[in-house]
Parts: sequence; structure tokens; C-alpha cells
Amino acid sequence: MPSSLGSQTQASAADLEPVRFVHTVSEARRLLPSASRWNSIEIDYNLVPQSSIANDSIPSPYSKSYEFNLVITDKNYLKRCLYISASTIFVVLALILLVALLPNALQKHHRHPSKNLTRALNQALTFFDAQISGVYPNNSPVKFRASSGLHDGNLSSKPVNLRGGFYDSGNNIKFSFPTAYTVTLLSWTVIEYHKKYADIGELDHVKDIIKWGSDYLLKLFVPSNTTSEFILYSQASLLKNLSPVLMTISFSVGSGNIDAKVPNDINCWQRPEDMHYDRPVSICDSTASDLAGEIIAALSAASLVFKEDNAYSGELVTAAEKLYESAVTKLDPARQGAYTKVDACGGESRNFYNSSGFQDELVWGGTWLFFATGDNSYLDYATKEFKYAVANETSADKGIFFWNNKLTANAVLLTRLRYFRDLGFPYEASLDASSDITDTLMCSYISSPKTTPGGLFLQRPTYGAQAPLEYAATASFLSKLYSDYLDLLRSSGGSCINFGFSVDMLRNFSITQATVNYILGDNPMKMSYMVGFGDKFPTQVHHRSASIPWDGHQYSCEDGEKWKNSKDPNPNLLLGAMVAGPDELDKFVDERDKQEFTEPSIASNAGLVAALIALHDPPRHRSSKANGTRLGIDQTGIFGKIRH
Repeated sequence: MPSSLGSQTQASAADLEPVRFVHTVSEARRLLPSASRWNSIEIDYNLVPQSSIANDSIPSPYSKSYEFNLVITDKNYLKRCLYISASTIFVVLALILLVALLPNALQKHHRHPSKNLTRALNQALTFFDAQISGVYPNNSPVKFRASSGLHDGNLSSKPVNLRGGFYDSGNNIKFSFPTAYTVTLLSWTVIEYHKKYADIGELDHVKDIIKWGSDYLLKLFVPSNTTSEFILYSQASLLKNLSPVLMTISFSVGSGNIDAKVPNDINCWQRPEDMHYDRPVSICDSTASDLAGEIIAALSAASLVFKEDNAYSGELVTAAEKLYESAVTKLDPARQGAYTKVDACGGESRNFYNSSGFQDELVWGGTWLFFATGDNSYLDYATKEFKYAVANETSADKGIFFWNNKLTANAVLLTRLRYFRDLGFPYEASLDASSDITDTLMCSYISSPKTTPGGLFLQRPTYGAQAPLEYAATASFLSKLYSDYLDLLRSSGGSCINFGFSVDMLRNFSITQATVNYILGDNPMKMSYMVGFGDKFPTQVHHRSASIPWDGHQYSCEDGEKWKNSKDPNPNLLLGAMVAGPDELDKFVDERDKQEFTEPSIASNAGLVAALIALHDPPRHRSSKANGTRLGIDQTGIFGKIRH
């Protein structure tokens, strides 16, 4: 018997019986006899090594790995112990796995799109094919369109070719401001998600759409070969005797005067192929800073889309730099302004695309030109002016990314630069501020957002309708894009004052509240707001080409009124067109003359395309998880021109 347990010569018979149960007391640092098996373990006397040290309070000299010579005295107790231990371990592990995986599984269930996003994206892109002006492509999937607007630009003392571009919405006007915005946004999606586009066979399609728009924007800008003078068209005509820093911007081709006594693009309901009325051009000079800035952004972003075509990409960058030189470098800042502030420039456009400012577009243009060239002087301008643009942001546009406000998107772009290509001094403070603005934006999305009763995210009151889907779509795009940035950083989320958000929260917002599922049918009206998607969708879209039969007959303005006022569904399916959407109570009126509900536009569809491709599943076949491949995003491609 071990001496540490004390063998007594005068012990009673009971004391001489073997001790079958012992328990421990941590303070005693030893094993003590136990009267019950329930708080003990079965042992033999050879459990612990003998010690010559009388004071048991001194720590044992044996290491924790000492091999105790355990001897089993009752196999039944051992089996019971093993069964209970194994069962306990199994239950604990199962609970741990359940706690860890169940919330994630539920989040995946809620955030996974319930719709066929490949089909939706294909249809959303097809809408742009229906909006083409100029010589119509023979291979277009839209069969109720043909060549049109072939005389655009002729109404000037020096006729110029302004064929091409896109009709803006349901009318036949070509607005340069939203066209440039559309090219910029679509280009951004390709720069980020070209792997996804390629995976579903839509990369060439979207690039064709971008090129159709960028080709038209190039026609608006004609640099001089002999002087520093140049001309920038927005729609159709030309100014003479330009000063060295003067540019002319034709804002639109076509007339939007509803009260005009002669037919025009608004008061005449006629297909573009049947147009015979005059299509005047609104002309602006270098004070149209917002228009110039957006065109700079569009040409610069498109140059990155076509970077493998050195000649075309170079042509886009050259035009963007020369335009920047005239609108920013050589122009007195006191002369900069918004195009709609001048009657001759944007007077007729105020009812369609009234600009609330110009600084955001100039910063936007400078930022994209930096990415397109790697020239830090453009980044210097963009980061310096960004804080002033934020200070002058109107309350009605705050936090909204759309054709009239680029600040939130610009903050996301600069945050991207900070995360993946931080240039250090002297940009730290500016990029940090942009990152804070981006996090605040994401918090505004997640933290008690205002929604319709049916769950559509509302960023501003929708008196009537006012295209709520357009704003929700771009919010969906930015939130999903930013969640991908965080995922690339292996970051679980972000925070702002008194609030935090996770990557999963952003993705869930992007799918459910912001736009996609709601637009594609999960709404109180139980209808898709994208034409042709699902079993129920708008049938009386406010759109001239879609509402007039494609039957080989030419219809006059008077003939068109019959189709405009008809209560029958449109004879032509305007596939992929996202209408303006419901009101703040989820009510939608599917009537052709209610354009506040039923009119689509290229700017709003660009936002829808951006949301759809961002939310689309990553490519199925991927060989590496590096550089964003696992997410379908190109982490470094946007930095190809930056050498520092």
C-alpha cells in the first residue's frame, strides 16, 4: 500500500478494506477517500507516486504528462463512464456546430436570390438594344426596331454626324448626360465583374452596349489639330469662333417642349423610324461642368473596359484628358456651373434631368481619369475637391447614387483604392475620410431603413412614383460590391457611430430590401417590374416603339395618338425594361399614360444591370481563389495603369 495513504498498524477491520472511490479537492492537491461513487472515480491504490515530502501543499514535482498507472477494478463502471463521456462529447460538439452553422445557413437562405438572375440580366441588357439610335445592327435581338435618327446633327450651319447613341426612355430624345452616366456605370460593372459576365456569356453583349455609347460620346468631342480650341457636342450642332478654352456641349438631340406648335419628340407619339420633324440640338459651353465631368468619367471608365484594344482605349483616354484640360485645368473655377442653369444649354432639360450641382461630376471624372491613366494629378484634384463636393451635397440627394449624384459611388471607389492599393502620403486623410463616408452609407442602408409596406427600400419620398426602383437598384449594387471588398479583405464587416454591420447583413439588404427580389416579383402587386420576366409584368409600358405595331406601315403623329391612348397591351414586348415602379404604398398603375409608373430609362436600367451582376453567383469553373476569383470580382484590374 502506498505510504502516502498511511498504513496504520492498529486499524480496524473496516479501515483495512480497499478504498474503491476517491475524489479530489483542488486546495488539498491530493486524492481523498470518497463514500460515494457519484462524485468519484474508480482507482486502485497504485494511483499516485509516492512522495517523501510531508507538506502536501507544496506543488507536486511531477509533470502533467506523468503516466499514472491506472488499474481498472470494475469494467462495468468503466463502460458506463466511457458511454457517458462519449455521449456528452458528441452532444457538446453537435451543439457547437449547430450554433456556428445554423445562423449562417439561415442567412444564406434569406440572402440567396430566389430568381433566375442569368435570365434577368440577359433581358435587362436587351433593353439597351431596343434603345439604339443610328444604323441599326442586323444581329440585334430586338426585331421591332430599325435604323433611325440618321440625320441627327444636320441642323447647324456646319452639319456634323451625330448619329448613334441611345434614345433615353419612352421618348425619342438623346440626352448626353444620362447617356454618359449609363456608360460609366456599365463600364464599372465590367471592370469589377467581367469574370461573371464571361461565365454567363454576356461579356461581349455588355461591351457592345458600352461601345455603342462611348462611340457616340466621342462624336460629341472634336479636338482641333491646329489650336487648343475644340468642340464638344451633346446632341447635334456646332458653335463657331471658339475661344482657346471654350468648349461647346450639345446636351440633347431632339426637343422636349410639350407645348410646341410643331411636332417634336415629346408631343408627337411616333416611332423613331418614322420621325420627319426637326431635331434641334441644345448647345452648352465650358461652363457645363457637370456634363463635361460625366463624359470624362464615361470615356475614362470605358477605356479600362477596352484596355486590350490599345488604339481604341487610347482614343478614349486622349479625349477624356483634353476635355478635362478645358473644363478643369484651363477654366476659371468661378465659371464652372451646372448645365441646366443656362437656358440655352439645359433649359428644356430641366423637366427631365435637372442638375443640382457640378462638383460631384468633376470629382467623379477626375477619379476615373486617374484610374485610366495612373496620373496622380487627377487623384490630387479628386481628393482635394471631394470634401467640398460633400459639403455642397443637397439634402434631397444625400446618400443616393444616380444620374444626378455620384458622391456615394465616388466614396466607394476611393475606399477601394485605400483597401487594395493605398498610395500613402499625401492621400491618407482623404482616403480615410472616404472610407468613413462609405461605412456611414452602409450603416444608413442597414440601420432602420425606410421601406414601403412591402419592403422596398426608399431613399426619398415618392410622391406619385418618381422612379423608386432606380435608387434601390444602385443601393443594391453598392452594398453588394462593398461586401465583396470586405470579403476580399477577410473582414467580417464594418461600423460607424453606434452601429455595426456584417458582410452578410449587406448582402441580405442587397437582395431583399434594396431591389432584386422585390423588382422581380416578390412584392404586394405580385408582379415583376421588369418587362418579360416572370408570369406577370407591366404590359402598357410608356414607350413609343413598343406601343406602335411593327407592321411595315409608317404612322404619323396623329396615328400614334391612337396607340398612345389605347388600353390594349403593347403590341411589342420591350424585353428587360425596368419601369419606374410603384409608389410609397407599393401601388402600381399599369397604364401607358401614367409615365410616372410605367416609363423605363437607360439610366435606371444601368443600375438594375449593376445590381444583377453584382448579386450573380461567381463563375462555376475557377482554378484559384486568389485575386477575387472565388467571388467573381477582379481585385486588381482597375489598378493596371497605376505604377506607384
